[in-house]
Amino acid sequence: MDYSMIQSLAVVILLGFAIGMQRTLTYMRAEERTFGGSRTFALIALAGYMAAWLDERFTGTILVTLAVLGILLALSYYVKVTKAGRWGMTTQIAALVTYLLGVLAYRGELLWAVFIGVVVIILLEIKPRLQALERHIGPTDVNAVILLLTMSFVILPILPDKMIGPGHLFNPYKTWLMAVIIAGISFVGYVAIKVLGQKHGVFLTGAAGGLISSTAVSISLSQMFHKQYDLINNYAGGIAIACTFMYLRVLFEAFVIHPELAWRLTPAYLGAAVSGLLYSWWFYRHSKAAEINLENNAIAKNPLQLSEAIKFGILFGIIYGAIAFVQGRYGNIGVYLVSFFSGLTDVDAITLSLSELAKDGKLAETASMNGIVIASVTNSIVKLGIVYWLGGVKLGWKLTLFFLVTLGMMGLGLWIGETYIH
Repeated sequence: MDYSMIQSLAVVILLGFAIGMQRTLTYMRAEERTFGGSRTFALIALAGYMAAWLDERFTGTILVTLAVLGILLALSYYVKVTKAGRWGMTTQIAALVTYLLGVLAYRGELLWAVFIGVVVIILLEIKPRLQALERHIGPTDVNAVILLLTMSFVILPILPDKMIGPGHLFNPYKTWLMAVIIAGISFVGYVAIKVLGQKHGVFLTGAAGGLISSTAVSISLSQMFHKQYDLINNYAGGIAIACTFMYLRVLFEAFVIHPELAWRLTPAYLGAAVSGLLYSWWFYRHSKAAEINLENNAIAKNPLQLSEAIKFGILFGIIYGAIAFVQGRYGNIGVYLVSFFSGLTDVDAITLSLSELAKDGKLAETASMNGIVIASVTNSIVKLGIVYWLGGVKLGWKLTLFFLVTLGMMGLGLWIGETYIH
C-alpha cells in the first residue's frame, strides 16, 4: 500500500471538509440553506482525487466526472434562484475548485493544493469585509484602479530602460516605475481611509493617511484643530501616527529598491517607528472619545490620478538627475544639499532616487543613507513648523516632544547600526 497516496488523500478530504464547513457556517449565520455542507465538499474533493487516479487507466474520466459535477451544480443553482430567489454562484464555484484540488493533489502537487485550499477559505470568509469595502468604493475609485493597472502593465513595459536625454541623466523606465510604486502605496492608504472612515477614529485614519502623505495629514489636522484643547491629544495623535508611518514607508521603499541599503537603515528607522508608535499609543490613551470628520480633507481624496503620477515621475527624474550631476562635481556635499531641499517637500522621491543610485553603484551606500536621513529630518522639521503655524503653540509643543523622541531614536539607531552592525 502506498502510504504517500493515503496521506495526500487524507489532506484532500480535510481540505474539502474545511471548505464545506465554512460554507455551512456562513449559511447558518444567515439562516439560509445550502446545497452541500462539509460532507458533500469532502466527497467532491474525493471525487476529484479518484477521477485523476482513474484517468490514468480510463482516459477521459476527469472530463466525464467534471461534466457530471457541472450538471449537478447547474441544477443546484437553478433551484436556488427559482425556489429561494437568491443569486450568487460562490458555493457552486467553490465546489468546482474543491474538485480540482483533488485532481491537483493526485498529480503530485499537494503543497499547491493545500495553498490554494487555504486561499479559497480566506476568500470565502472575507465576504463581509469585501462588501464593506465595496460600499465605500465609487466609480472614481474603480477608474483609479484601472489607471494603476494601466500604469503598471501597459505603460511601464514599453518604456526604455536606459539613460537618455542631456548628459544621459534620465531613465524613462525607472522614473515611471517609481511613480507606480508611490501610487500603489498611496492608494493602499486611501482605500484604508475609505474603509475605516470615522468609525475607528482619527488614529487609524491618520495611520492610513501616513501611507499617502504625512505632510497632508499634518496640514489637514492642524487646520481642523481650531484650539479644541479638550481634543488636543486626538489631533496630536493623528499627526504623530501619520509621521510614524512615514518612517515605515521610507524603510519599505528602500527595501523595494535596494535591500542591502535598507538593512543599514533598519536600526534607525525601526527605532524611530517603534518609539513613534509608543508615543502615539500614549496620545491614544489620553485622548477623548470623539468623532472627527476627515472626509472633506486632502487625506480623503483619491491620490491615484494620472496628473499626480506624472508630477511624481518628473520630480523623481529631476532629483535623480540632479544627484547624479552634483555628485560628480561636488561630491557627497552636493548630494546632501539636494537631499535637504528635496526633504522640504517630499521624502519619497529622494529615498527612491538615492536607493536606485546606490543599487546601480553610482553612489556609495553611506552617502545614500545619509541623504535619506537628512531628507527625513528636514521633512519632519517642516511638518513641525506647519503644525505650529496652522495649529498653534500648544499643538506644536505636543508634536515637538514627539519629534525629539523619534528623531533622537533615529540618531541612536543610526549610530548603533554603523558602530556594531555594519
